[in-house]
Amino acid sequence: MTKNNDVQLYIVATPIGNKSDMSLRAVEILKNVDIIACEDSRTSANLLESYGITTKLVSYHKFNEKQRTAEFLNLLESGQKIALISDAGMPCVSDPGRILVRELFEHNIKISSIPGASAITTFVSMIPRESEEFAFCGFLPRTLKQQQKVFEKFLSTDMIFYESPLRLIETLKNILKIRGSAARVAVGRELTKMFEEVKTGTVEEIIGYYNDNILKGEIVCMLYAQGSENADDSTFVPKIQKLKELHYSDKDISQIISALYDVNKNKIYKMVLDLK
Repeated sequence: MTKNNDVQLYIVATPIGNKSDMSLRAVEILKNVDIIACEDSRTSANLLESYGITTKLVSYHKFNEKQRTAEFLNLLESGQKIALISDAGMPCVSDPGRILVRELFEHNIKISSIPGASAITTFVSMIPRESEEFAFCGFLPRTLKQQQKVFEKFLSTDMIFYESPLRLIETLKNILKIRGSAARVAVGRELTKMFEEVKTGTVEEIIGYYNDNILKGEIVCMLYAQGSENADDSTFVPKIQKLKELHYSDKDISQIISALYDVNKNKIYKMVLDLK
């Protein structure tokens, strides 16, 4: 087990579309490490050339993760420094890196993260939401049955996921089958790029919009919590007051109403607090 605290792996965020989103700190780190581990050397070389970064690139992707992890561990323990980047955004978030991080933790090798662009936080900041709470599911499984299990798991929580432009319409139609026409979704496409687009509405509205468009680029979506499109908030006030009179706790009230009316429990909890 190494005790050299100077040995580090840097997890470095890169732009998700707009090259100008590269941070000054990221550029400095990438220029000064010994090796940059990347998913696709062609994609990364194009970005790094823009910033005059000539550090050696080594491929690190889902097909060679285990092999490369052993190699990198030896290099790090010998004193070299490595930066890990993905094609876009933050490594280890629906991108390779988790195996390497887990292994380095076991060997007490220091890891530092260089924050930056992320499709998740970029998207979340641009869309209307009832609650701060959301679940991130990465890329969805492909079959209707598998997707149904995921959607049922997050009935009362806004759920964010990535999707391929080739599969988006099929996934939206699966949401329609599982959640019905009242289900609400948000779709972000080409975030930070010239043709950036964010659409929100019922699943039927979004299907209708994208059926008439040729889909390209990276896509991130949110399926709103079931019940977020339903009853007027005022209909819950007397129910909350009645449960308060019966001395239920604020948490219990939000859980009870959420279960009975398929409404977001965090939304109800906020209403409970506002009625105090």
